[in-house]
Amino acid sequence: MKKKAHRITVREMAIFSMLAALMFCSKVIMDALPNIHLLGMFIMVYTLVYRAKALIPIYLFIFMTGLYGGFGLWWLPYLYIWAILWGVTMLLPRRMPHALAAAVYPVVCCLHGLLYGVLYAPAQALIFGLNFKGMLAWIAAGLPFDLLHGLGNLIAGLLILPLSNLLSRMAKGIQRNN
Repeated sequence: MKKKAHRITVREMAIFSMLAALMFCSKVIMDALPNIHLLGMFIMVYTLVYRAKALIPIYLFIFMTGLYGGFGLWWLPYLYIWAILWGVTMLLPRRMPHALAAAVYPVVCCLHGLLYGVLYAPAQALIFGLNFKGMLAWIAAGLPFDLLHGLGNLIAGLLILPLSNLLSRMAKGIQRNN
């Protein structure tokens, strides 16, 4: 007999769709700011609360982004870049002390922003035929944007612990009402 925990309910489909829409709308609203957004924070919050099922709103967001911006070559790295942050978050201890989590979550989010260009670079190199030296030049050219990205993620990362606690309580309340 299969475990029910791995099945996705209609209610979860609706919730995950709304969470993906929240990610997408926040990205569109903040597009005027260079590499500053709430995506890393949302991915970590969703992962802390929904664990493996967090991939559903993450990939719905990625799909929506492709629909909105066109499924161009720029979009391909999205298929793995956000999954890396999800994977790192999954590796964090589940029962981390509150004070430690309050520091670790923003740092992890910040590091993902700082390394965004490095994570994006292999796809750029393959797509545009860059050699290793060209890939390093591409990374160096994007460094100012990665610094902004990291700083923005650090600030947004301060919301991860309170929002994950809130979303967890809300999710438990929804389960009790079933």
